[in-house]
Amino acid sequence: MKILKKILIVLLILIAIPLIIALFVSKDFAAQSEITIDKPKQEVFNYVKMLRNQDHFGVWQLSDPQMKKSEQGTDGQVGFKYSWDSEKLGKGSQTITRIVDGETIETALDFGFGEPSKAYFIVKEISTNQTAVKWGISGKSPYPWNLMNLFMNMNKDFEQGLKNLKAELK
Repeated sequence: MKILKKILIVLLILIAIPLIIALFVSKDFAAQSEITIDKPKQEVFNYVKMLRNQDHFGVWQLSDPQMKKSEQGTDGQVGFKYSWDSEKLGKGSQTITRIVDGETIETALDFGFGEPSKAYFIVKEISTNQTAVKWGISGKSPYPWNLMNLFMNMNKDFEQGLKNLKAELK
């Protein structure tokens, strides 16, 4: 009986420690990466504003070829909703919330818990045939999931996705 009691106390402590740590971890998160692509700004923008094109360069989409996808609305326009269901990545959706033609596309990313995150592409002309592309996300992780903010580094995923984008647009 004493051994069982000690095991239960140890288990409670192991459960309590991460929950206590999560109280002190920021709920806010953000990640962003940038790349230069040797194409005119409008051509790059017209490609990234189409959410379905992320199937060709997005790290997450490429990681699960069995992902089930659905959509509502007209791709590349405010209100378009792209949803996925994946054994590997879970369920979620991305909805275009704002477009500034030739400059910015903003989307709401909903992973089914907490408030949706804000994702974006920003394109800026460097020269006639060179465009800087920023891809990023910001949001809040609900407690206790904010503990994962200590271990997530989405910058690498955005960096790889932008490298894939650059290769796709050659």
